[in-house]
Parts: sequence; structure tokens; C-alpha cells
Amino acid sequence: MSKLNYMFGFHAIVSRLKQNYESIREIYLDEKRQDQRSRELLNHAEMRGIRIIRCDSARLTRITGTLLHQGVAASFTSNTRQVNLEDILVNLHEAALFMVLDGVKDPHNLGACFRVAGALGAHGIIVPKDRSVGITPTVHKVASGAVDSVPFVTVTNLARTLREMKIHGIQIIGTIAETTEYISAVNLTVPSALVFGSEQKGLRRLTREQCDILASIPMVGSNINSLNISVAAGICLYETLKQRAIH
Repeated sequence: MSKLNYMFGFHAIVSRLKQNYESIREIYLDEKRQDQRSRELLNHAEMRGIRIIRCDSARLTRITGTLLHQGVAASFTSNTRQVNLEDILVNLHEAALFMVLDGVKDPHNLGACFRVAGALGAHGIIVPKDRSVGITPTVHKVASGAVDSVPFVTVTNLARTLREMKIHGIQIIGTIAETTEYISAVNLTVPSALVFGSEQKGLRRLTREQCDILASIPMVGSNINSLNISVAAGICLYETLKQRAIH
């Protein structure tokens, strides 16, 4: 079973055209746009037989719910079947690396986390079903195509999922500010899941209790005591990438 969704922004739509064009039904393009970027998108769409609808900016705003649509939107079908963690693990041929988000409700933050995960080689993003924003048009836009390449796993019980991951030999690393053990001191060459809490509340107690290790990012600025979740995730994933490259 599938449902119709919308995305906006040139990068997100071109990425979907390249990776999964069969899911796109129609593309809406601002009738005033005649620039190189819009011509390239038209070429991609016409090569794949995707219908183009020229419209005014007001219609695009109504479709996307934002003024930041860049003059383009697309309707697409999305399979409602959730990605299964077991399926990801079965197909892995290297040390697992997951990003776990415990309570991220801002679509801009989730989109940025997708982009970080895609750039730095995470095998999937795991979120609790009831405490996370879903895949919205804004997530697609901010992720710049990463939604189409990074598996997104929603789970009913995050603590139970973390226990199951440990059974598969994946170490669970919680990121918190209240520890002097830095992420750079953790062995990240083994299968790992990096867990990030919400900026307001951090890791929930049940989530923290499932972590094998609690680690922090060194902070030397006198006026800064926290980082945006996508920035923190980028630092931790890069440290993982660095350790594995050296190893």
C-alpha cells in the first residue's frame, strides 16, 4: 500500500529522479523559472517520462506549505512498509554504524541528520515511532537527497531495540554532556550505534540505561555548552570514520 506525498527543492527532487524516479507522479515547476537549474531538472524528468506542470509560485506554496520551495515541488508515492533493522544487518558486509535519535521532533534537525548520515557512511537512522518527526517535505529538502539513500527505521520500543542490537554484537554509545570520557577515547572500529537525545531533554532514562558507554564531545568555548544534534552527530560519525580508516 502506498500514499501520495510531496517534496520540494531542486536537490531533493533531482536525487529522487536519479535513484527512484518510478515513485514520482508529477513535478510542479514555477512558470517563471527558465534558468539552468530548472532546465536540467526538466531534462531529467523528460528522459524518464515524468509529467511537468507549470504553475505560479502561490500554488507551489499551497502544495508545500512553505515559501522556501525554490520554485519546484513533486508528488510521489511512498511505500508504507517500514525498513526492517534485521534486513539491514543481514546485508551488511562491514562493521555496522547506526545513528539513533531519541526525541528529535524538528524536521530541519532530522533532515540535517540524514545529510550527515549519508555523507559519513551510517547504515541507518533509528527513531522511536512516537517521539520523532516523520519524513516530511522539509526533511526531504534539508536532507538534499539523503532520504533516498539512508535507511530510516522507526521502532515501537527504543530500549528494546537497543537490547536487540547488543545481542547482534553492536555496542551502544550514548552521547551526553555530563561525562569526561570523550568520544575520541571510545573504540569505534567495532559495530556501533551512536545515540543522541533531544536538545531540550537529552537521553531519556530508559535509553541511557541501555548504553554500554556514555561519551561526550570536548567543549572549550566558555559560552557554549551544547551543540545542535546534527553537528554533534557529524563530529561523532567523523571520529568513527577516522578511526576505521586508520584501523
